[in-house]
Amino acid sequence: MARSIRKSRMKELPLFAVKDDPSELLREAAKQGIVEYRLENDSRFLQRVEQARKSIRTGRGVRLEDV
Repeated sequence: MARSIRKSRMKELPLFAVKDDPSELLREAAKQGIVEYRLENDSRFLQRVEQARKSIRTGRGVRLEDV
């Protein structure tokens, strides 16, 4: 007896959507799976972090204590 394999369809959301409307997110999660997009996997975000670190190392940044 062969079983069919059903692939789940996950909805991907940007991180701001989780923060902006968590109630809607919970309603959606009840209907289907949701994958939260993480900044740690965003190459643009990682490049900005690396640029900021280089700036700090070369003395061109602003210390948190000075903000």
